[in-house]
Amino acid sequence: MTLPLSRIKVLDVSQIMAGPFCCMLLGDMGADVIKVETPGIGDQTRKSMGFRLKGEDSGGFLALNRNKRSVEIDLKSPAGLEAFYALVKEADVLVENNRPGVVARLKIDYATLREINPRLVYASISGFGQTGPWSRRPGLDLIAQAMTGVMSVMGHAGQPPVKSSVPLADLGAGLFAAYGILSAIIGRGITGEGQFIDASLFETALSLSVWESAEYWGTGEVPVPIGSANRMSAPYQAVRASDRPFVIGAANQKLWKALCGVIGRDDLVQDARFTDNVLRIRNREVLIAEIEAEFARGTADEWVAALLAAGVPAGPIYDYAEALNSEQAVARDMVLTIDHPVEGKTRALGFPVKLSGTPQQVRHPAPLLGQHTEQVLGEIGLSAERIDALRQAGAFGPAKVGAAAAS
Repeated sequence: MTLPLSRIKVLDVSQIMAGPFCCMLLGDMGADVIKVETPGIGDQTRKSMGFRLKGEDSGGFLALNRNKRSVEIDLKSPAGLEAFYALVKEADVLVENNRPGVVARLKIDYATLREINPRLVYASISGFGQTGPWSRRPGLDLIAQAMTGVMSVMGHAGQPPVKSSVPLADLGAGLFAAYGILSAIIGRGITGEGQFIDASLFETALSLSVWESAEYWGTGEVPVPIGSANRMSAPYQAVRASDRPFVIGAANQKLWKALCGVIGRDDLVQDARFTDNVLRIRNREVLIAEIEAEFARGTADEWVAALLAAGVPAGPIYDYAEALNSEQAVARDMVLTIDHPVEGKTRALGFPVKLSGTPQQVRHPAPLLGQHTEQVLGEIGLSAERIDALRQAGAFGPAKVGAAAAS
């Protein structure tokens, strides 16, 4: 069936994580994503991010670049720019994540490209945004987590700084950029014109700090690390059983009373220290000590089962092997098997949002470098002779034997 974005053509002029993740999300919804890469080099992630299987490309690259086609174009050459501008004329969206100023030097900035295609939706993802005193600084997920306060509240009080191992600034920026792109496409249907989208890792991480900013403004106190606990509710965290920790989420008064019933401590409901959520947060440490004394009487699995039976949210703490192989992940198709021309059958994360009428599919595995150069340029009307002339002029790398067939 026709996917929602099947008529949208995206130029992915990004690399590493935020931009490629954004473009993969668009590709998963049906967009024709053309990954524009430097000849002979490609996305940095191809070689430098994580393990390799059989081929030259890393596992990190494979994870972020399905449902794309790859073309090699040297944007520093006049012939390369000619080929790129031809693609821009036919494109709906462009995504780049260079440091501010780079695209202007390459002559692929929004001001230049909107003269070629006024309908172009142009998304820039950077460390700190296109304006402000920090805009020219290099930006990484680590830097964004550090400079937005995120690292200051990770881990436990009195311990060294900890960052989220899941790169929330990078991935979040990709999500926000995709949100902005889709909004701009809808807006273009009204105005007929595209627009510029400015997304950053800094603003992403800051905007996700909803509880922490609310606490700071509401109390005047700087938020501190609280481990697995929640700033707005208690008990809502990891607790210890006789064998291992598990998590509970008694996030309201009804659930708190149910929890007390499960552990046989109805007296805690009337305890002056715990009568409402505000008091339970204020007295979190002694509260957890009280309930952990009861949880020590049984195993994590036993308590999870008892709490769920009483309607109290609870769950085990899984590692990634357990999570990816869980019955829920399997039932929700969150592990896909993809056929790759070099790697053979590889596994990848599934689609986190399901569409009932137009279910997503993997139409392309992560592409080989330059795999679709001739195919893509031919689709926009360039003849084989013109493509060869551009190649001779240094527009892109050597022809890939069998590239069209491999696609």
